[in-house]
Amino acid sequence: MQMYMRFIRTCFLGMMALGLMGVAHAQTVIYGEFTAAKLSAPNTSWMYGPTVGLYHDSEHGLFATGLDIRGTFAGSGNTNGAYTNQLLDTVEGGVRLAITPRVLPFKPYGEVLGGLGHLKTGEGSARTSSTKFAYQFIGGVDFTILPRIDWRVVDFSYGRLAGLGDSFVPKTLSTGIVFRLP
Repeated sequence: MQMYMRFIRTCFLGMMALGLMGVAHAQTVIYGEFTAAKLSAPNTSWMYGPTVGLYHDSEHGLFATGLDIRGTFAGSGNTNGAYTNQLLDTVEGGVRLAITPRVLPFKPYGEVLGGLGHLKTGEGSARTSSTKFAYQFIGGVDFTILPRIDWRVVDFSYGRLAGLGDSFVPKTLSTGIVFRLP
């Protein structure tokens, strides 16, 4: 009886997967953004640099779910003395959920990502340079400007580098271009 139930369950899940494949529309996307990043630590300046990424979504009616991989490379050079430059590099991957209304050109989305982050900040004996596990919560809005090109109007992230305490909580604000591949 247990073997029969397992067979029925497997067949049912297989039929559901085949049915969803016909409904789902997959889309692979590459994007580039200009990013401004700020740490919560006192006396730290804004850091600027690119964010590049790739995501793959499967659309199911009003919603699209997928996976995203991105890298952010932000820095700030300061001429006030030695060892005062700041650096925040992250490479992360995770899940995303987007709302895809067909009648409007806007597509809001949210993501949860995890990976590695490298931070270099401070000066003298307070200098911190560390590579740790990093995670981010991201929200943003894309606006369709051409059939395969979107403007990423805003992309905001709130993250953390594990093991560095509450002082090093990076927040980023980005804008950029999204290319949907055929």
